[in-house]
Amino acid sequence: MAPLPLPLLVLPLTLLVLTLVLTGCAGDGAVHGRPGAAGVRDPYFPRLGNGGYDVQHYGLTLDYAPATGRLKGTAEITARATQDLSAFNLDFAGMKVDSVTVDGERAALHRAGTELTLRPHDDVARGETFRTVVHYSGVPLRITDPDESEEGWLRSGERAVGLGEPTGSMAWFPGNHHPSDKASYDIRITVPEGLKAVSNGELRSERTTAGRTSFDWHSAQPMASYLTTVAIGPYKTRTAERAEEKAVKKAGEKAGSKTAEETGKRADKAGAGTATVAALPIYSAVDPAVAADSARLLAELPGIITWQEKTFGPYPFSSTGVIIGRKGDSQYALETQNRPFLPGPTSVATLVHELAHQWFGNSVTPKSWRDMWLNEGFAEYTEWLWAEHTEQIPVRQSFEEAYEDDDNWAFPPAKPSSAAHISDPPVYGRGAMVVHQVREAVGDAAFFRIVRGWLETYRHGNADTHDFTAYVEEQAGRDLSGIWDTWLYGDGDEKPPLD
Repeated sequence: MAPLPLPLLVLPLTLLVLTLVLTGCAGDGAVHGRPGAAGVRDPYFPRLGNGGYDVQHYGLTLDYAPATGRLKGTAEITARATQDLSAFNLDFAGMKVDSVTVDGERAALHRAGTELTLRPHDDVARGETFRTVVHYSGVPLRITDPDESEEGWLRSGERAVGLGEPTGSMAWFPGNHHPSDKASYDIRITVPEGLKAVSNGELRSERTTAGRTSFDWHSAQPMASYLTTVAIGPYKTRTAERAEEKAVKKAGEKAGSKTAEETGKRADKAGAGTATVAALPIYSAVDPAVAADSARLLAELPGIITWQEKTFGPYPFSSTGVIIGRKGDSQYALETQNRPFLPGPTSVATLVHELAHQWFGNSVTPKSWRDMWLNEGFAEYTEWLWAEHTEQIPVRQSFEEAYEDDDNWAFPPAKPSSAAHISDPPVYGRGAMVVHQVREAVGDAAFFRIVRGWLETYRHGNADTHDFTAYVEEQAGRDLSGIWDTWLYGDGDEKPPLD
């Protein structure tokens, strides 16, 4: 056969190529994703956290050898894609990654600093739930923060504690380590027999086999990763239950009558006698080196929780307690979820502060580290309320003492000057002053109603400063920009006059 004229041959081939291209783009049913962001642009830690997915659950299996400090871990991370994903990142510092799979298929891995970039075998469709499994091992890092405090994995002989604020949890498990991504957790820790491993949530089982003991902890309520903890050591544990307390109307109180909350004469009575508190399991752990000196804190804890529930509303988690290590086991107390970690017996006021965080910070968690004052300002204010409740020190007196402290005026509480200063005095003391200014502006009855409503509205979620100011103004029915402009955002070069 003689060859066809060239134009007649080219046209069908062109049409065939065009048809194949269009079919591949639109008709093959495949997902064509893009990489998730490495970092969520936090104002102070821009590379922290990752975009493109939302973690639903962490399953952590940890095996720790105190003699060498070596940790073997498996992280099973269940997440939902918020975009079509071709790759995504996890935050992880230090230890070796042994293998990674996504939905059972080996994933390609690239590591740069604290960023793990995973490329799954198949792209993940938006809205799809996927499961990532990371096996890792090594000696976890002790991380130094911008403010020179230490976090991460803090080891001291046979003892160790994992603390995470703001970035330390990435030292002992990979994840999406930004407070805006909360999840439920199951944490299993295996240690030599004779040691305890205490974590968040409830202890589901404790089993010893061949000289090693495994502790299984379950946290059903969402938790930001910086609030996770594992405390390993020769702890003495104590279990109890805070008894249920039914609501009892105070003698002589009539419907519609003014309560102490309304008169404002005693803030500690806000809501007292009108709240029902449910039975609550208490699991605490104390290092034997400080057991005797910790007795008072353990005795005070149930009453503190009850008082806080009557002031702020229902306790947001299914158990409580405290972990009391030795002095020097960490440089600071931390509000780890369910049970705060204390470096040795502290003052009762410190325990009050850390337990207040179960509402302010742990249940209602900041959207970014710029919003730390919402955690610390309210926790500091709770200390003032407690001092009034137990020592008859008026809240106004505590406010005035904070006002006179020049350290509280170094920068606006809602705008720390850098990552090194997110835990400085203005975030605490001046943050508490903002809270009190709101109270004085709206009155006691409205104030406590607003605070309880705020905690209920954002329960187990995230919120930022704008959410708070908008909520307060909506509930108060008035413009409070004078407070925000002066006390929350004002540079503090000149202290505002006191009324």
